Amino acid sequence: MLKKTCVFLAIFAAIATAQPTTAVLRSPDGQLVVTFETVQNQQPASSGQLVYSVTYKGKPLLDRSALSLELQGEPALGTHVTISHQTPSQVDETYHLVTGKASEVRNHYQALRIDLEDTDRSHLQFAIEARAYDDAIAFRYVVPQQTTLREFRLVKENTEFAISKDAKTYALVLPHFRTMYEANYIPLNVSAFATSNGLSKKVLIGLPLLMDVPGVAWMAITEANLRGYSSMYLTNPGTGWNQHKFVSVLAPGDDPDVVVTGDLPHHSGWRVLLVGDEPGRLVESNVITSLNPESAIRDTSWIHAGLTAWDWWSGSLGPDGQHAYTTDTMKYYVDFAAKSGFPYMLIDAGWSKPGDITQMNGRVDVPEVVRYAAGKNVKVWIWMNYREADAQMEQAFPLFAKWGVAGLKIDFVERDDQKGIEFYYRAAEEAAKYHLMLDFHGATKPTGLERTYPNVLGYEAVMGMEYNKASMRDDPEHRTMLPFTRMLAGPMDYTPGGFENVTRDAFMARNLHPMVMGTRAQQLALYVIYLAPFQMVSDWPKNYQDQPAFAFIEHVPASWDETRVLNGLPGEYITMARRKGREWFLGSITNWSARELEAPLTFLGSGRYRAEIYQDAEDAAQYPKNVSIQKQTVDQHTRLRIRMAPGGGYAVRFVPLNE
Repeated sequence: MLKKTCVFLAIFAAIATAQPTTAVLRSPDGQLVVTFETVQNQQPASSGQLVYSVTYKGKPLLDRSALSLELQGEPALGTHVTISHQTPSQVDETYHLVTGKASEVRNHYQALRIDLEDTDRSHLQFAIEARAYDDAIAFRYVVPQQTTLREFRLVKENTEFAISKDAKTYALVLPHFRTMYEANYIPLNVSAFATSNGLSKKVLIGLPLLMDVPGVAWMAITEANLRGYSSMYLTNPGTGWNQHKFVSVLAPGDDPDVVVTGDLPHHSGWRVLLVGDEPGRLVESNVITSLNPESAIRDTSWIHAGLTAWDWWSGSLGPDGQHAYTTDTMKYYVDFAAKSGFPYMLIDAGWSKPGDITQMNGRVDVPEVVRYAAGKNVKVWIWMNYREADAQMEQAFPLFAKWGVAGLKIDFVERDDQKGIEFYYRAAEEAAKYHLMLDFHGATKPTGLERTYPNVLGYEAVMGMEYNKASMRDDPEHRTMLPFTRMLAGPMDYTPGGFENVTRDAFMARNLHPMVMGTRAQQLALYVIYLAPFQMVSDWPKNYQDQPAFAFIEHVPASWDETRVLNGLPGEYITMARRKGREWFLGSITNWSARELEAPLTFLGSGRYRAEIYQDAEDAAQYPKNVSIQKQTVDQHTRLRIRMAPGGGYAVRFVPLNE
């Protein structure tokens, strides 16, 4: 291996010497290629604008796209530069995740550092660090220490993504930078977002952004490892005939003059392009966690994924079906968790005094609920607002640990500028000191923090099932969109498990006893499809009582050893298989179209399994609560025939037979 590496370095050095204006990086399988160049008037030159381009299987994916940073008081870095040095490397290692879509991840990539010098009056130095995986390209800016620059004060990052064709995108359009990433994904071509098409202002697009580049690949743009930086959004500044291009814009903070400040050296977040022949390959990727540092927590034995009972979604209903936010009601949900074998119960908003999370308000006695739950082998999480968590964590977190609380749901963060991003890291660090797990709501999308701080089990950043309480926006079409869009970034706390299943015509939005559109079998399948290591069982306990289909939820894990996407298209359908230990689980969902699919079970490997199948009953199109439950013996040669009603689903538990 050492000899091969030396040969590789020698060849690359020779190429770099012969072509000083160009740097080329290829994925391990050679299919993805990213080229960095300096150009003038789009022609190669020894000094000029830094650009990059990407090909996949020899076809253009991104045309030449400009890269530059604007630092306060300095000429833009990247507009007049020369490549001074290239340093290649390669990594092939394996690491472990405490929770996620896989427990063991291969981190295999070719890397390149390109050192650049500004040839304008500043003569500042900076670098691009790039990695090429078989399923992704990632790069970031690095500004090193240098005598002519005292600190990093970023005014603007100009990263272009010039798509080779007018691709169809699945875009999360957001109104401004202080949102909760809760909206429907809109299928539109890249050019539809160009300001020259009559739009009154630039459309702001949140990440991840999925797109189908016809005849080339499926691709998603997102980011990873944001510590010390601000989140990236995209706009389309296209004019004239150049309308299929996106440009980065960073979330602004409290300082109107700069978006990011810090000491030197300083680096940006990773800009990530997930690439594959099918959208399912992007769902399977572990690149986002691979681009983050390894775990900062040595002893992770106290961190456990699991399902949780939850009082809020159904309306904090007591055993009589009436709203009652009391200690006794929370004990009722603890009893439900214990009976169902769930490790957790979440007490949602309402227990603390306004503006002070170190004081209870008398409605729910949290330490008493914790004590009661401990006697039933259930641990308790509690809700809190971001503002109080930000201001009081040094006092509150040790207090919660003293109470015996297991985890915290921090809500309404609603910012991912530099200060907002730093909050996520600071909360994770402080919580880890006291063995507290975290679930962020009203939040930004994940960027891989959960690898470095595995006590972070979840993020919302999704228009989830709570929207059924007030609207019709969460429907089967939206649910089939989410695995290919929002979930590409990481864990997604959508909060499934609604058992008041109705047709679209019968649906009524209501706060208490809420309904969900689509079939019960679809709700079961979501527990396989949606990754959430802290996974909600959202409905009122009595809605699950004496319901045979609930057995699937009682057995499904919340974290996985292996993930496979068998088929799917965004907004239409998806079939996924996930493994935990020796058991496999399969979930399939469809939009409002009834659908028949085949699922080959080659992923099972050797041996035979008992397949416990939960599928839409024959009359599920009219009566969505009806589930047909069957058992059959299967092996890797079996092909399951999946039949789903409109808004339907299909869920299977595969139990190995000890023969």
